[in-house]
Amino acid sequence: MHVTREQISPTKSHLVIAATAEDLQPIKNHVLGHFRKSVKVPGFRPGKAPIALIEKNVNPQALIDEFLEHAVNDLYRKALDQEKVRPVAAPNVELKKFVPYTDLEFHAEIENIGDIKLANYKTVKAAKPAVAVTAKDVNDIIANLRQRMAERVEVKRAAKDGDEVVIDFAGKDEDDKPINGADGKDYPLVIGSKSFIPGFEDELIGLKSNEEKEFKITFPKDYGVAALQNKKVTFKTSVKKVNELKEPKIDDEFAKKAGPFKSLTDLKADIKTQLKAERENEAKNQYENRLIQQIVEKSTVEVPEVLVEEQVQRMEDEEERNLVYRGQTWQEHLEAEGITEEQHRERQKPDAELRVKAGLVLSEIADREQLSVEPEELEIRKEALKSQYKDPGMQAELDKPENQQDLAAQLLTEKTIAKLVEYSSKS
Repeated sequence: MHVTREQISPTKSHLVIAATAEDLQPIKNHVLGHFRKSVKVPGFRPGKAPIALIEKNVNPQALIDEFLEHAVNDLYRKALDQEKVRPVAAPNVELKKFVPYTDLEFHAEIENIGDIKLANYKTVKAAKPAVAVTAKDVNDIIANLRQRMAERVEVKRAAKDGDEVVIDFAGKDEDDKPINGADGKDYPLVIGSKSFIPGFEDELIGLKSNEEKEFKITFPKDYGVAALQNKKVTFKTSVKKVNELKEPKIDDEFAKKAGPFKSLTDLKADIKTQLKAERENEAKNQYENRLIQQIVEKSTVEVPEVLVEEQVQRMEDEEERNLVYRGQTWQEHLEAEGITEEQHRERQKPDAELRVKAGLVLSEIADREQLSVEPEELEIRKEALKSQYKDPGMQAELDKPENQQDLAAQLLTEKTIAKLVEYSSKS
């Protein structure tokens, strides 16, 4: 087999693959073996006839069709190995010449992973975020618990700071058009909780049950939805109920009602433990992400556009699933953001490219470090995940080959990150 490679771009290759009878004969014999059981040869039992006789009795076109499929696939894989090309998608194959079983030439255009020049990842350091839990942090959780456990007593007076009001509300823009996501019904809101847009809760002070109010609020300049930043929105609000919150005394009895605790000291200790674990996990993720980002920034990675597009699609699919939980359609989300679908995809591309680069760099490091996942490790992780699911259908999903491949990839990534942390921790 003879292979000529032309590099069209850093991430696109053109291979010319030519094979002679010497290369093709083993493939032909292999394909004829597939016909052994289906082709009847007089004087021989099914599957026992010699290859030469099978060829004389098989449909010539059927043999050629299957031969070409096997030959192209087999020679293509060998060419990739020979030229060390790492494809990221199915090739565009064009058959150029075929003299049955003696001469074959085809061209393959391939999207491939480009050159990766790794930074000296063994010397890259990252600062670990400090983790602390203060008495105020614990007391804030206690205050939140106290509010949730408060007795709600409906009152007929005007609402004041600290009361809970049950409201219907709807927001409209300056063109008097409804804003998706800026409405709600029977929504319980504690005045002073600062859980709504700044200024919204203050407008409810002084209102009684069955009273309505219309007011304008300017959204913060750093608001999460870009389309609403600095926008003036008119809210029409109806108060359906005013509840006075009779919060319980913070003592041992309060702790017993909050959970399986014997005293307030036990409750506070548990809250501190939980907060510390959450913050340590968050700090660990931040540290690892910063470490990976520094290595990626110091490495040179040629990224195929097809991988970026696939990553954008995965990100949008995940975003769309989250929207379903919030009861919002994809189109409503785009309208709320004030952008088109094309603009949304373009906005996702920088993050998608960074994720792809990180994946390629981690894969290259895993190869360099000769890291691998043993079957026993994969089995342990799979069984651990199965134990978390009660649904037999979800458990069966973990046995599917494609899901096991994803699981193995995840384990390898974890091993690679652990190795980078090990290097980073060395003085």
